[in-house]
Amino acid sequence: MRFMFVGDSMTIGRAGDWTWRYRMWQHLSATPDGPHEIVGPRHELYDTGADAPVSHAYADPAFPEPARRHLAGWGEGWQHMAPLVGPAVRACGAEVLLVSLGLIDLGFYTRADQTADNVRRFVEGARAARPDVRMVFLPVIPNVRAEVDAPFADEVTRFNELLAKAVADLTTAASPILLAARPASYDIHHDTYDGTHPNASGEHRLAGEFAAVLHQAWGIGGPYRPQPAP
Repeated sequence: MRFMFVGDSMTIGRAGDWTWRYRMWQHLSATPDGPHEIVGPRHELYDTGADAPVSHAYADPAFPEPARRHLAGWGEGWQHMAPLVGPAVRACGAEVLLVSLGLIDLGFYTRADQTADNVRRFVEGARAARPDVRMVFLPVIPNVRAEVDAPFADEVTRFNELLAKAVADLTTAASPILLAARPASYDIHHDTYDGTHPNASGEHRLAGEFAAVLHQAWGIGGPYRPQPAP
């Protein structure tokens, strides 16, 4: 089974991070229910000094090169990924998309309704490349800005409502879409290093939510058990 991680800065990670992608790879590698492959057109981390995705300095240098693949970008959201997902799915043969997007859209680019329209464009693009593709979407987790910017917090809430509606409207038997839950105990003051981007504990919580949905809904993998760092 071929998985592709799709996301923004929370997913690509920065130089020196483990990333939740790494935690998910560890989880999938530890489950005995068949082979899997991580696919995608990119494999770098974001380098803050270069202001570009040019780093290969993962926290675990033994993280295998093939498992580093993804479709994620610092500062990229639903509107950026909608035209990219189809070509990526077609080229990489992705079967399951694990998607964490939306915060950057609402923060800098589009309102909640416009962002929801881009979700639908994303689904259309993925299915045009593979009609039976499966997808799991993570709702937007409000960041530190939402604590002081009420209109922004309202947009996040509104978008998550629209995301749930889009999932209900668009899911099909041939190409199901699941909506994950925000990790119940996720705390931006404990699980991020800057109020937005996940630290090690946050990475585990994000990976754990994707793992739980895959296991409970589709029988993929098993319960999430954090693997020890090397």
